[in-house]
Amino acid sequence: MPFVRIDAMGAGRERLDALGRAVHDALEETLGIPPDDRFQVLVGHDGTASTLRYGTYFGPDRDDGIVYIAITMRAGRTPGQKQALYRRIAELAQAYAGTAPRNVFVTVTENAAADWSLGDGLAQYVLHPEAARLPAAADGP
Repeated sequence: MPFVRIDAMGAGRERLDALGRAVHDALEETLGIPPDDRFQVLVGHDGTASTLRYGTYFGPDRDDGIVYIAITMRAGRTPGQKQALYRRIAELAQAYAGTAPRNVFVTVTENAAADWSLGDGLAQYVLHPEAARLPAAADGP
């Protein structure tokens, strides 16, 4: 049950949709997230009314093609699974949206099952602990 926020410079609806699809497909492939488990906020920035800042920290020569991807999900994935996720997001962002891998910035924030309400004011994972089990990755790293 990841929650994804994507912020991108100069991104219209088509590019945002492509980036959202790239992240979701990567989550499915590397972490086994179900196809219908898609909760995303997609935001384009025009550089005037809203913008994104970036630097060259840790080497990538980023430019205005920058994309920030923030993923909130339940804890329990291994560092290897996360590395596979980051790599696949960068690959698919390039394939689907033409975003250079150097411009794909991903952060993951983890929490517990009790930190989610999927609607109706309920903590569904607390009420249904069996649903809180993490899915197995299809091809597990």
